[in-house]
Amino acid sequence: MLTLRADCERCFGLCCVAPAFSASADFAVGKPAGQPCRHLGVDFGCTIHDHLRQRGFPGCTVFDCFGAGQQVAQVTFGGRDWRSSPELARPMFEVFGVMRQLHELLWYLHEALTLTLTPAEPLRADIEAMITEIERLAGQDADTLGALDTAAHRDRANTLLLRASELARAGMAGPDHRGADLIGRKLGQTDLRGASLRGAYLIGADLSNADLSMADVIGADFRGANLSKADLSTAIFLTQAQLDAARGDTATGLPATLRRPTHWVSQPIQENRSKRSDIWSTE
Repeated sequence: MLTLRADCERCFGLCCVAPAFSASADFAVGKPAGQPCRHLGVDFGCTIHDHLRQRGFPGCTVFDCFGAGQQVAQVTFGGRDWRSSPELARPMFEVFGVMRQLHELLWYLHEALTLTLTPAEPLRADIEAMITEIERLAGQDADTLGALDTAAHRDRANTLLLRASELARAGMAGPDHRGADLIGRKLGQTDLRGASLRGAYLIGADLSNADLSMADVIGADFRGANLSKADLSTAIFLTQAQLDAARGDTATGLPATLRRPTHWVSQPIQENRSKRSDIWSTE
C-alpha cells in the first residue's frame, strides 16, 4: 500500500516549486508555477519552516500532498531531482499535480473503508477495487501519468464516497448544507450531527461548541473557523489540512488519527453563550 502521509525528506521540495500562488492572506508573495519559492533551500527544505505563519505564509502550513511528493521523487523519477537533471523539471512538476490528486483520492477511499463497518458495508468491495486501481495508476511511468484523465477517476470515486457517507449517516436527519455559503456565520452550539457540509464555505465561521458528530465535511473550507470545544471526533472525511487551517483548543474533539495543530491555543477558549445558535443567524 502507498504511503499517504508526506515525507518531505524524501521529496525534492515539489510543493514549493510546482504550484503557482498569488500574494494574499495565505502567501506574503506570489510566484508562477514551476518557479522555486524564494525560501526553498539548497537541500530542498524550507528555510522558514518553523516561522511560516509569522512570515505571512499560512497557506504553506495547510498544504498536504498526501505522500505524492516522495512517490514522484523516489518512484516515478527514481530519485533523480530537477536541479541536477533540469530536463526532468517540467514533467516532474506536471506529474506531481496528477499524483497528488491520486493520493488524495486514495486517502478518502481508505477513510471510506472505515465507514463500511456501518451500513455502508455493501460498498466495501467496490471501494477496495477502486483503491487497487488507483494504486496501480500511481505506479505508472511519467508519460502515462501525464496523460491520465484524473477527472474521470475523481468522479467515480466521489460517487462511492458520497454513497458511503449517505449510508453511514442514514437516519440521523442532519441538515443539508452542501456547498453552502456559511462564511462568518455564528454557528456556536449548533447541532450539526449527521449534517452534510460537503464543500461548504465556513471561512471565519464560529463553530465553537458545535456538535459535528458524523458530519460529512469533505472539501469544507475551515480557514479561520473557530472550532473551540466543537466535537469533530467522528466527523467524516476530516483532513489534517482542514484542522491546520482552523482555530481550536484543547477541548476540541478530534479523531484519533489526526493531530492537534501546534498553533491552536493550549487552553480551552472561554466564551459566553446563553443559548444554542440558529444556523442561519448572522447577528
